[in-house]
This record gives sequence, C-alpha cells and structure tokens, in this order.
Amino acid sequence: MHHLSPQELSILLVEPSDTQRKIIMARLRAEGIENIETASSIANAELILQRHKPDLVASAMHFSDGDALNLLSFIRNQRGCEDVQFMLVSSECRREQLEIYRQSGVVAILPKPFSKEHLGKALNATIDLLSHDELDLAHFDVQDLRVLVVDDSRMARGIIRRTLTQLGIRQLTEACDGSEAIALMSGQMFDLVVTDYNMPSVDGLALTQFIRGESQQSHIPILMVSSEANDAHLANVSQAGVNALCDKPFEPQMVKRILYQLLDEN
Repeated sequence: MHHLSPQELSILLVEPSDTQRKIIMARLRAEGIENIETASSIANAELILQRHKPDLVASAMHFSDGDALNLLSFIRNQRGCEDVQFMLVSSECRREQLEIYRQSGVVAILPKPFSKEHLGKALNATIDLLSHDELDLAHFDVQDLRVLVVDDSRMARGIIRRTLTQLGIRQLTEACDGSEAIALMSGQMFDLVVTDYNMPSVDGLALTQFIRGESQQSHIPILMVSSEANDAHLANVSQAGVNALCDKPFEPQMVKRILYQLLDEN
C-alpha cells in the first residue's frame, strides 16, 4: 500500500493578501511541497477547481466576494471534488465564529500565524484521509463492522464517513439526529455508534442515555465527536456512558487509535 508523502500533495491556496500568500507558500515549501496553485478570491478559486482537483484547499476566511463557507459549499457540491480536503487558515479565534467550520467537516483549522507543528498535523491528517489504511482488528472483520453515524450536519457526516471508509469500514448507516438514530436502532443492530454532541431534537447526551438505559444494544461502544468545550457537558456525556470523546475537526490517526481501544480492548 502506497502512503502519500507531504511532497506529493497538490494544494490550492486561497488567500486575498499578497503578503499572507507568500508567507504561507514559504511554509508549505519548507515542508517540501511544490505543487501549489494560488487564488486571491472565491471566483478565482472556483475557476481553478473546475479544471483541476487538488488534494487540499487551504483557505482564508474572508474575501471581497464571499467567505470560506461559500468556497467550501462549492467544493462539496462540485462533481469530482468528493475527496478534496479543506483547511481553514484564519486569525479568527472566537469559538462561535469557528463552530460552523468545525461542524462542516474541515480537516484542520490553523491560526494565523501557525507553527510548523500546526501545519504538520494538518498535512498528516490530509494524507490520512487520502490514504487507505485499513484497521486490523483481532475481534472483528473490519468490513463486517456495522457503524451508525449520527450528526445533523450533512458535511460533517460526509467527512466522518470518508474517514471510516478509508479505515476499511463499509457498512455505514447515517442518521441526521438522535431521534432518527433511535428509530434505526429499533430495527437494526450495530457494532459502533459515532455521534455528534450538539443536535436538534435528541442530542448526543440524550441518545447515549437512551442507548445505555432503554435500548436492546446497551453495551455498544459509543464514540462522541464534539466541538463542545463546556467541561460540565463533557462530564455529563462521560457519566452517561460515552466510551470515547473526539474533537472536531478530528484527526484520522486519532480516530484509528480510539477504534482500536473501543473494538479490540478485550
């Protein structure tokens, strides 16, 4: 199996500032990456994406003709761009402003300025998502694993699905919130539940409480994927019976380690 190296990545850098573009390009080239295209606006980026599909789009947040969410939406709806990864590079530090990006399935959110370590983690996460690195489990055939993915964000479900598929998991069922998950669990058996915390109707905490207290699958492992920083909330879900917590955006290698712990611990 061939694993990509950072030097093999192709990157589209979308940044309105000439100075920032030069700084970020210098950082990328310091990592050995030379296959870099640049755009200074959303419109320019869309034109490039229509003729060439990079491995990773690294984008600022604000432009004169839109913002990074506009570009991300274009990518998610552009045929052939299903595997294009997206990284936000922004000086924005307010959690409420970044939350929608965390929920949308970006591979990383880098601060301005970012460190070599920040960039390295983001590039490695991109490579992990583009590579097929199948789980080798002692107690399960990974292709027989039945996984329920619960998230109210279609884009977030998409990146979770892609991450799990890259690990060899094929039997994936999706639910848009806890109430749909509960309905599905009444008629299907699963080996693992991967759920968001913040959801309308029935959230991740309520879903966990249902699974542990009322379902016929009370011992199923639960991995909660959340950008929630409130310690009290996280304590509540841990007490409710969540087996592992993973932040958004999550790193594929971290997910892999967690799944080994959850599914191969005995």
